[in-house]
Amino acid sequence: MAGNANAQHQLYQQYASVMLGVCYRYTKSMEDAQDVLQEGFINVFKNLAQFKMEGELGAWIRRIMVNAALNYLKRKKRYQYDMLLPEEHLHPVSDDDPIIQLNAKDVAMLIRQLPAGYQTIFNLHAVEGYPHVEIAQMMGITESTSRTQYMRARKLLIDWLTKPGVKKLNHAG
Repeated sequence: MAGNANAQHQLYQQYASVMLGVCYRYTKSMEDAQDVLQEGFINVFKNLAQFKMEGELGAWIRRIMVNAALNYLKRKKRYQYDMLLPEEHLHPVSDDDPIIQLNAKDVAMLIRQLPAGYQTIFNLHAVEGYPHVEIAQMMGITESTSRTQYMRARKLLIDWLTKPGVKKLNHAG
């Protein structure tokens, strides 16, 4: 497919909308997400020969998009402060787990309000399923920083969800 513009266009058409959603999870604006998507697809097309037909193509593309998003966040000044908060600036967290039910759109909107570092680590661990050891390697931080930032993100989300006035959906069934 490398060099075949028609095949590349078809691949882009098939995966672009889903991958834009992946990119948007890691950025603070649609414009940034579109930049990440563009960079990600450039990498997909450059490295397509490396896809070994073992596993799903969409999962392979998703991993490239996540890496493109992380690289983008590391390069952009507006994200750099939030990306690597030193552990001494983090508050202790608890592992309380209140039962709160919201629809996916509501949760996604709350996650987007997290500081960029928390948002990134939360998405990598909770949404993408990466283990903390791998997140630490990807982001150039310690595993304990990844765990702490994830727990802090989780605590912030729980705090926001448990504030009076936050719409909670009833669970039917």
